[in-house]
Amino acid sequence: MKTWIQILLRSISIFFVTLILVRIMGKRQVGKTTPFNFISYIVIGILVALISANIIKNLAFGFIVLGVWVLFSIGLDYLCLKSKLIHDWVYGKETILIKNGKIMEENLNQVRFTGEELLRELRSKNVFNLMNVEFAVMESTGEVNVMLKSDKKPVTSYDLGKQVSPKSEPETVILDGNIIDESLSNMGLNRDWLISQLEGMGVSIDNVFIGQVDSSGDLYIDLFDDSIQIPKPQVKELIYANLEKAQSDLLSFALETENQQAKDVYLNDANKLEDIVKKLEPYLLH
Repeated sequence: MKTWIQILLRSISIFFVTLILVRIMGKRQVGKTTPFNFISYIVIGILVALISANIIKNLAFGFIVLGVWVLFSIGLDYLCLKSKLIHDWVYGKETILIKNGKIMEENLNQVRFTGEELLRELRSKNVFNLMNVEFAVMESTGEVNVMLKSDKKPVTSYDLGKQVSPKSEPETVILDGNIIDESLSNMGLNRDWLISQLEGMGVSIDNVFIGQVDSSGDLYIDLFDDSIQIPKPQVKELIYANLEKAQSDLLSFALETENQQAKDVYLNDANKLEDIVKKLEPYLLH
């Protein structure tokens, strides 16, 4: 058999073998993997290239070496899941770089980090002022995670004692001008609803590059023609405003009437409506 045919057949077979091996080894982000796993991936990649290019002549020997690296990597990952001692020995432990607002210089030297490198890592986490940092740790992958001081953290709805509506992943219902029926079904919607929304915006389906529906049922679209201004949906804001107006009107009626029985009815209804507005506020305004 000619050499080029052998290389072609080897390359095709090793391609599918590599695909299966990568799936078996599991999902990992190369940028966040440990140094040992990174080296394992490089060695496996080199072996695949050598077998594919027929540099390793004996196919059986090549697969034996490849199998050893893959199986040992999988086996080591399994042992690391079962034993923290083995995990720390193979992959290393996290290193504290800043504790209680103080930089741990000895730990910086241990991970061979300079002050400038530490500041650069903090800036990558959107932390530009060192005095705002309470705690920073370098993970075994080399990534630095930061915790801000309590008075420097962004204010959340929990801190304010406000309830917000739960959010879920938005569904892409339009892609490159094509309607995705499965995504609409996942949201409990249909094409008629989508077309009516687009007509209300004065937009043609052919001009929509991407359309998404969020957990609140609002449709966001991006058009091919960026010169067209899309009106922002304000249905929920209008509902909230109308409820507040109705509650205000009931209070006004209670103040204007001289009939005590009617006044009590208006005040009772106003209080009930006020409770309803408070419960709906997280869903209508957030």
